[in-house]
Amino acid sequence: MTTGKINVSVENIFPLIKKFLYSDHEIFLRELVSNGTDATLKLKHLISIGEAKVEYGNPVIEIKVDKEGKKIHIIDQGLGMTADEVEKYINQVAFSGAEEFLDKYKDSAKDSGIIGHFGLGFYSAFMVAEKVEIITKSYKDEPAAHWTCDGSPEFTLEPADKTSRGTEIILHIAEDSLEFLEDSKISGLLNKYNKFMPVPIKFGTRTETLPKPEDAPEDYVNETVEIDNIINNPTPAWTKQPSELSDEDYKNFYRELYPMQFEDPLFNIHLNVDYPFNLTGILYFPKLGSDMQIQKDKIQLYQNQVYVTDNVEGIVPEFLTMLKGVIDSPDIPLNVSRSGLQADGAVKKISNYITRKVADKLKALFNENRADFEQKWNDIKIVLEYGMLSEDKFYEKAGAFVLYPTVDDTYFTLEELKEKLKENQTDKDGKLVILYAGNKDAQHSYIETAKEKGYEVLLLDSPIISHLIQKIEGDNSGLTFVRVDSDHIDNLIKKEENTISKLSDEEKETLKTSLETYIPKAYSVQLEAMDSQAAPFIITQPEFMRRMKEMSQSGGGGMFGMGNMPEMYNLIVNTNSDLATNILNTEDKTHQEHLVKQALDLAKLSQNLLKGEALTAFVKRSFEMIK
Repeated sequence: MTTGKINVSVENIFPLIKKFLYSDHEIFLRELVSNGTDATLKLKHLISIGEAKVEYGNPVIEIKVDKEGKKIHIIDQGLGMTADEVEKYINQVAFSGAEEFLDKYKDSAKDSGIIGHFGLGFYSAFMVAEKVEIITKSYKDEPAAHWTCDGSPEFTLEPADKTSRGTEIILHIAEDSLEFLEDSKISGLLNKYNKFMPVPIKFGTRTETLPKPEDAPEDYVNETVEIDNIINNPTPAWTKQPSELSDEDYKNFYRELYPMQFEDPLFNIHLNVDYPFNLTGILYFPKLGSDMQIQKDKIQLYQNQVYVTDNVEGIVPEFLTMLKGVIDSPDIPLNVSRSGLQADGAVKKISNYITRKVADKLKALFNENRADFEQKWNDIKIVLEYGMLSEDKFYEKAGAFVLYPTVDDTYFTLEELKEKLKENQTDKDGKLVILYAGNKDAQHSYIETAKEKGYEVLLLDSPIISHLIQKIEGDNSGLTFVRVDSDHIDNLIKKEENTISKLSDEEKETLKTSLETYIPKAYSVQLEAMDSQAAPFIITQPEFMRRMKEMSQSGGGGMFGMGNMPEMYNLIVNTNSDLATNILNTEDKTHQEHLVKQALDLAKLSQNLLKGEALTAFVKRSFEMIK
């Protein structure tokens, strides 16, 4: 038997490993199962190149829990190690890796968002174990070895009587980690971290009833057998070629990833690249609607089929973090802080590739079946609009498939829209005016007025639309977006002809003075000569002010405090209406006030601005008038 001291300079390294190596102690199982997987796959490779003259067989990694003995066994049938290799890899290489890690991160590891391995997964065992044993037999014709360490720098290394190839790690669980002796806990961790490992993982057995033979007698009792409970899928969909998978395969894998998700995804994007970096994965577009937050952190990051995290910020472009799915790449560095990911060259290339791949897929879907794409538009638009705002490379490609729906459920690309509207919606200054509504019901009367003029009105109702149209206007001179209720329609798209007012300038001045006596200060009174059949009072909200306020409330906008500014409205009074003439000619001030307030309330009602006490008073006053 050999005894010795692991050569380390960090005093009492095991408590430091326990405290700093990983912020989450449950990671030990992922690391040890991953090590067993690596040992198994390395053996497979050595056999394939003729270096190992042994049978590969059907190896599994087995996890056994001995609750009474307070032990967990992790057993593989991989390469195994000789005593010399244990000395080298366990006592020197892995420990020096642990020491390097602690030297670099011991003051900040808890806060720096460290993720993943540092080449020292084995020592994560000491986060939950007070003693660790390794019993290992190499594929080479050499004696088995038994290594023991009790959490101090001392170890023992002696021959073992193990005859089968592979490694068994025995964890003697510490008193503060007894929760890991529960089957349900281990099962949950294996399902979380090792669900798609490339080697079958056995945890216990399960009973299966054999089918009844065709010639069985009536009193036949179905036979049951105990079979290994394999908890993982070693060949998940993302490890296959797209040509091998049907639509149903993709949907089944989605259900495997998200068992509690009952709606099918709208479509998927299969990622598969091996140069200049390795990356595979499948991204799914779920039904999103207009909520920008609910779906975040649903993409799972794997490294060689080992689960790492579901926080893919910095790796996946931010606008795509609302999607679901899997990304697997051995080229994503897992031993750096998250802030370092953005600066990493490989990660930047990966992020750009994903952006391009998603854009290309969306363009293909649009071209292949536009009607289907239009049908799904409202469920995916928030991702695409956010992508246009946040990723220049996506914005460049988006013109080919981003849609602008009208209130009548027809869909146009921006170029189609320009062509469609240029004849009718170009104003006297040569500017193309694109009218839009944010709420079809609330702005119904304004929409109808615009449609009577033969104008198209878009329905743009996502929370970031103000930001997006600002960007589009900046990139398209001679084009402006205007919300349909921001002014009278004749002012929104000014043509050459002017309607003549029935009132003289002096009468208009008198009317305005009378109106301002009764109209609250939140309304700016504007007199306009319009068609005599148009509404007498129209409330509008100036496009610029409203847009800046919306942008400020949803982040950005460039105007400090704009989101907290009080609402300001224009009250447009039609000087050619009979009501304007009545108000002007009424000498009874009480009656004049009633006329103005009733007309103002009706205008407010059409804009959904009449609420609470004011609405109650309006209803009461209206009933009095029709008695």
